[in-house]
Amino acid sequence: MLYLDHAATTPMRPRVWEAMAPFASETFGNSSGIHEVSRRAKNALEEARETAADLIGAGPKEIVFTSGGTEADNLAVKGTALSGAGPSGIVVSSVEHEAVLESARFCARLGHLVAVAQVDDQGRVDPASVAELIEDSTVLVSVMAANNETGVIEPVREVVHAVRERMSSVTVHTDAVQAFISEDLDVSDLGVDLLSLAAHKFGGPKGIGLLFVREGTRLEPVAHGGGHELGRRSGTHNVMGAVGMAAAMTEAVKDRDRFRSDVGEARRRFESALTRVLPDLRINAPLDNRLVQHSHVRIPGVRNETVLIRLDRNGVAASSASACQSGANTVSHVLRAMGFSDEEARQCLRFTFGWTTRPDEGEEAARIVLDCLEGLL
Repeated sequence: MLYLDHAATTPMRPRVWEAMAPFASETFGNSSGIHEVSRRAKNALEEARETAADLIGAGPKEIVFTSGGTEADNLAVKGTALSGAGPSGIVVSSVEHEAVLESARFCARLGHLVAVAQVDDQGRVDPASVAELIEDSTVLVSVMAANNETGVIEPVREVVHAVRERMSSVTVHTDAVQAFISEDLDVSDLGVDLLSLAAHKFGGPKGIGLLFVREGTRLEPVAHGGGHELGRRSGTHNVMGAVGMAAAMTEAVKDRDRFRSDVGEARRRFESALTRVLPDLRINAPLDNRLVQHSHVRIPGVRNETVLIRLDRNGVAASSASACQSGANTVSHVLRAMGFSDEEARQCLRFTFGWTTRPDEGEEAARIVLDCLEGLL
């Protein structure tokens, strides 16, 4: 199988499993206990927290381990909205991940005000338009670092600046789940108050993520219980997952230069081979403002469902939208926000490369795609 769906999930890096393995058997303790078995688990957990914090320019106490990116986004949106005394305002972009959008809709059902900042036909939000939506009740702005479908990189720094100029008290969150593997992310440089990550997007295990919470940021817990994570997220710690996430973050940061080079070359060869044969092919992102691992394309006149079935039969794993939507009979909200008609959206395919991709696999993938299009154009 030629795997080109790394935006959905990535294979685990070998060193990650090596780091995790002892915590499946030898160091199995509950990190909240007081005896030696628990202390060993607690020490490993806090070492993982320190590593994760250091790799994004944060402090250890600013890291909240979660079950993944979805929970981190839920905690960011709901936790901020619920932290006040009454109904508050939330601003999100129209291309956010469902975890952010559905959390905002949930808050709206509780009486909170939700405003949606639209994007241009390239999927990019205008920082000024985000700031214009801020009202006296606004407590949160959420704009993702990079889109999980198209790979478009959003101007998060500029959004933070525009928001601060409009109302300095507003909390700014970014979903950086797709961006971490290829982009340098430093919370001080970005200026955000909240940032979400998920380990399985960069070679770590599934079921573990984190939310960076800048010191002093108000956040109401969503999961209540024993008061773990400084009262911000209760539940027995997934020590093995946290250790794996820290190891995956370390490997991803060390591998970034090689990743950008190899993956960039694979995508260049892939798109070049396709465009030589398919002059009508459209790349649905600015060529100079997208993640190096994403190639989101539209092939006019061809339904993506048919192509994906043929690709799967020929050993290529790809997708048409977010993994959260791939089984749904719906059109991507991201593409609709960018101005695509439903028919145009159903002609789009997402090919995402990853840390295991070799440069020559770009040409191989293009050849198989072209073979699968035979008789369809």
